[in-house]
Amino acid sequence: MKQTLKVMRVPFAMVAALLLLVGCSVNVTNGMGDMDDMQRSDKDSKSDQKASSSEFSANDLMFADMMIPHHQQAVEMSDLALKNSTNPDVIALAEKIKAAQAPEIDQMQKWKDSDTSSGHGMMDHSDHGMMGMLSDEEFAALQKARGTAFDKLFLEGMIKHHEGAIDMAEMVVDSANSEAAALGKAIIESQTAEIEEMKALLASIA
Repeated sequence: MKQTLKVMRVPFAMVAALLLLVGCSVNVTNGMGDMDDMQRSDKDSKSDQKASSSEFSANDLMFADMMIPHHQQAVEMSDLALKNSTNPDVIALAEKIKAAQAPEIDQMQKWKDSDTSSGHGMMDHSDHGMMGMLSDEEFAALQKARGTAFDKLFLEGMIKHHEGAIDMAEMVVDSANSEAAALGKAIIESQTAEIEEMKALLASIA
């Protein structure tokens, strides 16, 4: 009887040892997998950080110099629409334009504020005929207009305004700075869609 028990202890000991060995093997494998995942994650994080933290180039800052006053006029035109138009579609469009472009002005101003290079300042845009911007005379006419006359002037002016913005945004779509490139692409996409919306709206009230 004692011999039988002794013989049975040997297989149990072997089984226990085998299970322990398998368990260690699984843990080591899982540990190596987790380590690889952590290394890949850290590498991806550093890559994303490098891409997003690329300094704004002179071209990016020139774009901001040009686009800030351009956006500011679009916001002013939208404020006039909210005050002078009675067309709900025009009012809705003006609200959308203002909601999109006011934060973009703040965003681009931060680019300029972060620039430490010497000699970089706001460009002179006294010639508002550039980039689709309204001239002083055109803006004054928009201020005085009311009703359907206002809506037509607003839509015609804003279509031209958006076309100028799209041309400028092409400057930064290939920027090495991910934020500048993303803004350029967003402007092109949103304002292209708004141009089509405004053309349809203009045709409906002509």
